[in-house]
Amino acid sequence: MKTLDWSTFFGQRAGRIQASTIRELLKLTARPGVISFAGGLPAPELFPKEEAAEKAAAILREKGEVALQYGPTEGYLPLRAWVAEWLGVSPEEVLITTGSQQALDLLGKVFLDEGSPVLLEAPSYMGAIQAFRAYGPRFLTVPAGEEGPDLTLLEAALKGERPRFLYLIPSFQNPSGGLMPLAARQRLLELAMAQGLVVVEDDAYRELYFGQARLPSLFELSRQAGYPGVVYLSSFSKVLAPGLRVAFVVAHPEVILKLTQAKQGVDLHTPVLNQILVHELVKEGFPERLERIRAVYRAKAEAMLEALGREMPEEVRYTRPKGGMFVWMELPKGLSAERLFQKAIEENVAFVPGGPFFATGGGENTLRLSYATMDRARMEEGVRRLGKALKGLLAMV
Repeated sequence: MKTLDWSTFFGQRAGRIQASTIRELLKLTARPGVISFAGGLPAPELFPKEEAAEKAAAILREKGEVALQYGPTEGYLPLRAWVAEWLGVSPEEVLITTGSQQALDLLGKVFLDEGSPVLLEAPSYMGAIQAFRAYGPRFLTVPAGEEGPDLTLLEAALKGERPRFLYLIPSFQNPSGGLMPLAARQRLLELAMAQGLVVVEDDAYRELYFGQARLPSLFELSRQAGYPGVVYLSSFSKVLAPGLRVAFVVAHPEVILKLTQAKQGVDLHTPVLNQILVHELVKEGFPERLERIRAVYRAKAEAMLEALGREMPEEVRYTRPKGGMFVWMELPKGLSAERLFQKAIEENVAFVPGGPFFATGGGENTLRLSYATMDRARMEEGVRRLGKALKGLLAMV
């Protein structure tokens, strides 16, 4: 029997498909005794387990013939209508997707050709880089910090290029935790309108703010200005449960049509049972649920910052998040986060090195810490271990 060399059968796109760095790290950090700040996982104590069990049973008894049947690609209409009312749009502008990750892949499939320029923040969400890379684009990047992308450099980039779209996370960015101020959002929208730029706004963390109010999204500002060029993504993963894999895209109907056609070739539709369950969980008491979630994450962030203040050397810089799930850390120049990771694993603590969040390279001295799944005791012990590893590495430099 002839041995098959599978690599000779794969298409060119397969060569660009890479494993998620975080997913691979999670395998390493799953061993007993490791305190992991690596995964951007929501707090499991917030999952509505009992409520979901009761509602799922009722759905199967009362709507089983619908919940277990094929459904429309666009999504379960009552859920689309709820999202539309929540965001002030029409249901025809809403597409339910199987997680936001599917939405990113569909956007790549619809908007990108081989060599197409696409503009990202640096750093940017690793999952978006992974999804877009499969379609062979040419990545352009603009540095981003605690207040979002550098708008002066963004404007300069747009003078020389016409990207298919700009992808960004204005609220509690993954990985940096950054929050674009209102004035910066307005300025960015002005640039987009002047250039006719399509903006993909990923707003997965929109409700995880620690202050008194949520800033208006770029999408909301664009609709107020009458500009149709913002494609909006969000998800129920951070406010209900990621295992349900229910998210949504809101965009101009012409964009929704193309994304829907692309989705038909992928999975036909997001599981109907999951969509109905999400609708049942959010249609009553949702604001109160969000208040509880925000309070939990606010307390976790405060505990993380207190621990970092005690344990981190003065040479290390880190963000102080105003929402979301992440702290972004910058080590002194010349100190590698990959090298620190190896020392940290020896101390049974883990994080995500920052390099993979930079689509065009860089960030070797950066790293991401997630506090979302930690209780105070494990967080303090994990930060103590990380501080020990870092001080040991600094002593060797």
